[in-house]
Amino acid sequence: MLSVALRTLRARWAAFAGSLVALALGVALLTVMGQALAASLHAPVRAPERFAAAPVVIRGQDTLRVATAAGERTKELARPRPVPAAAVAVLRTLGPVTEDRSFPVRADGSAAPDDLVGHPWSTARFTPYALTAGRAPRTAGEVVTSGDWAAVGTLLHTADGPARVVGRVGGRAFEHAVFYEDARAARLAPGVEQLVVEADPSAVRTALARVDATSGVRVLVGDDRRLADAEPGRDAEALTALNALFGTAGGVAAFVSVFVVASTFAFAVDRRRREFGLLRTAGATPGQVARTVLAEALLVGALASAAGCALGAYGAPFLGDLVVDGGLAPAWYVIGVPSPADWPCLSAFCTGLLVALCGALGASWRAGRTAPAQALREAAADGRALTRGRLVCGTALLLAAVATLAYTLVTDPAELLHRKSYISRPMLLITAVALLSPLTVRLVVPRLPGTVGLLARAEATARVRRTAAVAAPVLVTVALAGSLLGATATLGEARASEVRQRTAADFVVTPGSGTALSARTLERLGRVPGTVVSASSATAVFTLEDGVALVKSEARAADPALLAATVRLPVAAGRLAGLDDGSIVVTREWARHRVGQRVRVWLGDGTPRTLRIAAVLAVGTGDNGAYVTPANAGGAGVDRVDVRVADGADAAGVAAALRAVDGVRVVDRARWIEAARPRTDRTTRLGMLLVLGIALLYTGISLANTLVMAAAERRSDVRGLRLAGATGGQVLRLAATEALTAVAAGGLLGLAVTAVDLAALAGALRLLSAPAAVVPPWTALGWTTGACALLATTAALASTAPALRRATRA
Repeated sequence: MLSVALRTLRARWAAFAGSLVALALGVALLTVMGQALAASLHAPVRAPERFAAAPVVIRGQDTLRVATAAGERTKELARPRPVPAAAVAVLRTLGPVTEDRSFPVRADGSAAPDDLVGHPWSTARFTPYALTAGRAPRTAGEVVTSGDWAAVGTLLHTADGPARVVGRVGGRAFEHAVFYEDARAARLAPGVEQLVVEADPSAVRTALARVDATSGVRVLVGDDRRLADAEPGRDAEALTALNALFGTAGGVAAFVSVFVVASTFAFAVDRRRREFGLLRTAGATPGQVARTVLAEALLVGALASAAGCALGAYGAPFLGDLVVDGGLAPAWYVIGVPSPADWPCLSAFCTGLLVALCGALGASWRAGRTAPAQALREAAADGRALTRGRLVCGTALLLAAVATLAYTLVTDPAELLHRKSYISRPMLLITAVALLSPLTVRLVVPRLPGTVGLLARAEATARVRRTAAVAAPVLVTVALAGSLLGATATLGEARASEVRQRTAADFVVTPGSGTALSARTLERLGRVPGTVVSASSATAVFTLEDGVALVKSEARAADPALLAATVRLPVAAGRLAGLDDGSIVVTREWARHRVGQRVRVWLGDGTPRTLRIAAVLAVGTGDNGAYVTPANAGGAGVDRVDVRVADGADAAGVAAALRAVDGVRVVDRARWIEAARPRTDRTTRLGMLLVLGIALLYTGISLANTLVMAAAERRSDVRGLRLAGATGGQVLRLAATEALTAVAAGGLLGLAVTAVDLAALAGALRLLSAPAAVVPPWTALGWTTGACALLATTAALASTAPALRRATRA
């Protein structure tokens, strides 16, 4: 059978070219994704940045540790605790102590970076920063900047008042620093969460061990000093996002590869009924015929996998450069350098072979069951378009898709809102609809006017298998584009609607600089006449679920008496008015969410409390966090003030009075809602482009391969049309119209899958008491369908033109 398979591949190489290219590209993508994953497994330890020259860094408690039956559980605190005063006093006896502060700075002007961060000048020497021009700041109105974006003498207009640049230091890649005089920095950021002590590390540890109030205080030396830098875990977070991105792209590549290879082999087997009939007549057993098809698939898979591994190993470094240049990965991230890892290539090669065999399995079984007389009788026309096995598999998958969707809606509708869910779930429904497409293709093929339209529809409905083979890749592409982009847009609109419904304030005030509003600023805001002012703080609470899982929940701390006047919360049970210092407002996502129940929580700074549930909020899209009173804010400062204009008060006058307060940023309700609208980040956008690009690429390969295989049987049709008097233009128009008809059928089926997915998402949003306005991505669907139509038309004309030339010469 292997020799027969080799001769078949040589004789019918064009029929297998599409499968080979599709599989090679799939293996190449899997190789690249595996190499990307391998590159992220051994991330280098980042060296200290801001404190590279500091002997010892002392950091307040920043980790919550809870003992459970399954071992200790840890979570990063929402707000690190300040270094205890007793510890600072002891450290000052050992050597000089320098307090560190970090706070965001907003400066006007196009040259000013968006990510300016302020520090006291005394900490500059621990990086070390060195003056390249000017001098150190001496007064509250003087600063030193890093880099060359501001010249010495420049007057910066910041949210905390004007500041004159009196010096510059060399730039650093990890931050754009603005150094203030120490007393001014202390007023802008009063809290001290870490400090530098110039003393022997062992003496520091010994001294702190004698102080009772130093539980959780960390002594950082050597490489551990990087933990005092801003976002020390940013590399791990970036790599986690990249792994999710590449994993999604690899999964889609594998799915579409199986889909295209299975569709191609099924159509090829269907077109070779006469050949299999002759083999059966010559004495070949069903097993031998099936093994021949599997041998062909194995040979194609081996060639494609080898080529894909080589292509992937060559292209992986370019992908690494692309994600680094795009800011999606750290600068040190490289793929396949100095040499590619072995296991991704081996895994991708084996996966390629498995995909080829799985794709041809159904086709080989059908080929082996072909009877000699049946094959010879059906060779000239399509018989039953939908085999029993395809009907059973398609129906089973359809029932599974519907059943799992219904079960999730009933048990955990929030699961459908997760990205992994709305990316993976459509694939099951797509496969089911594609398997059952011969049943529906006659129903969705449109009726077209004119003689060419009539012939095109007749041809499409008569040759259902060919029409279904062309429609299947279009279905995949349109359904993926509609489901993924539609789910993203629908969830974005739901979150924006939630913010719109939740915001009752006319104005929202936030810090102009720094992370919190000062007590003096809050006092001035509260004195603005004709207003109801509600101040709140961003914090977090931690709870232990099932005795083993330490869960962090975002929370806000606010005065309950003022909260209801400026915020409309989706209360499902209880009353906001019942919130006090001994209670909490939770959402239905919490394991314990019955009004009156008591829950043990840890506040944002790690303080343990047992609070009574005063009210329960609907889950919504997941942004409805917990609410506590300011007494349970865990040390968090006020970062937001909602202001509602009282009845009869002048809104313009209120706005002017609010903006007259120093150090604040005031936005009206419309601008606040618009700013809160979810934006697609670069990683998500790149992931969507990768997924849709892969699908569109495979669609082109599948369309070209199917239409080229169908060119042989089109020759007799072209000859007959020419003998009947049809012109060459009419023949080409018929071929293009037939291809577009199949594309239209695939597009309609893809729209149907999209409609089901988005309807399920809308149902989940309704069950979660969230706005459920479906937002179909009409523009993306139009462009995707248009691209499929262009690919199909080009392939149809290219495969018909040679047959037309031969018929004309004859």
